[in-house]
Amino acid sequence: MRLLVRERLFAVGDDYWIEDTEGRKVFLVDGKAMRVRDTFELKDRDGRVLVELRQKLVSLRDTMVIERGGEELARVRRKRLSLLRNHYRVTLVDGTELDVSGRILDREFAIDYDGELLAQVSRRLLTIRDTYGIEVVREEADAALLIAVSMCVIVLADKEREGHEE
Repeated sequence: MRLLVRERLFAVGDDYWIEDTEGRKVFLVDGKAMRVRDTFELKDRDGRVLVELRQKLVSLRDTMVIERGGEELARVRRKRLSLLRNHYRVTLVDGTELDVSGRILDREFAIDYDGELLAQVSRRLLTIRDTYGIEVVREEADAALLIAVSMCVIVLADKEREGHEE
């Protein structure tokens, strides 16, 4: 599954569509306005909420939580003790861990489980400005979860960069 994401996607309060390579609307990102923290809902074409992403307000390290049906599904945070600034760990509630690494700010990174590639994020092959692609490599993978993970690491990396610029 290959999807295209417009860079403006992460503006809280705005809604954006994630499209497939044929231009068909696949997922709606609903940026919840008037919230103290960043909150997004990823919905299917029919408006059903697939996952909700929110940033934890009280945390030693920036953390985003992904929920499904009101229950926590995963936590995303920058990996500790990593020499790479752009290395994130995703901990699912069942204890499974996913690794996210690459050049997050450049939108060139991979999501893998135990060394096996699940999804690749890249803008390398795209000519559309301010757009990047998400390719979900494994057919049986939870596409909504992998999209949510991508969104979380981008939001966290962008916030970290903003904090260093101040």
